[in-house]
Amino acid sequence: MSLRKYLTSKVFFRQFLAALGIIAILAFIFFNMLSYITNHGEEITVPNLSKLSVDQAEEKLESLDLEYVLLDTLDFKKDFPKYGVVEQDPKPGSKVKANRKVYIKINSDGFAYVSLPNLIEKTYRQAEPTLKSIGLEVGTITYKPYLGKDMVLEMKYKGAPVKPGTKIMKTSKIDLVLGDGKVAFDETEIDSLMQQQDLENTDE
Repeated sequence: MSLRKYLTSKVFFRQFLAALGIIAILAFIFFNMLSYITNHGEEITVPNLSKLSVDQAEEKLESLDLEYVLLDTLDFKKDFPKYGVVEQDPKPGSKVKANRKVYIKINSDGFAYVSLPNLIEKTYRQAEPTLKSIGLEVGTITYKPYLGKDMVLEMKYKGAPVKPGTKIMKTSKIDLVLGDGKVAFDETEIDSLMQQQDLENTDE
């Protein structure tokens, strides 16, 4: 049989159709397997893990075919439970594929302690940002006679004088005693000056 007759024969036509059918079946299987492997078209909504414990977050993520990675422990935040999730990436509501890792940061177990800086003879304008920079706050401000206006003369914690270098819990309030900018004379000094003037007048 010549090639021309073979290409126009029913045998060739049947074989051609059979080959097309096999190719179509293989293509269908291949693309379905690819879709299954890559989860094509399937997206998962990242849940809100805020304030959950690590175990609770892990359980919630595993139920959605997601994983977690613990990145860091942050400074204690009183609005969050100890070791509760404070931050996460991706954010809640984000759309991701299965097996995506969610990175979390958790709360520490309590406030840290810091050393009280030496604010004596510093101005209030210097003292306030210094305290805030290490996690402390300015408490009650009182004044007493002193030539340097708004200069720190004393530091107090819970009503008692406190020295520089003392360990204080973060977020604590430090009371400051400032100078009022007025010169003060001790009464005993005034009395002695008056007595000295009286003696001088007597000698004359």
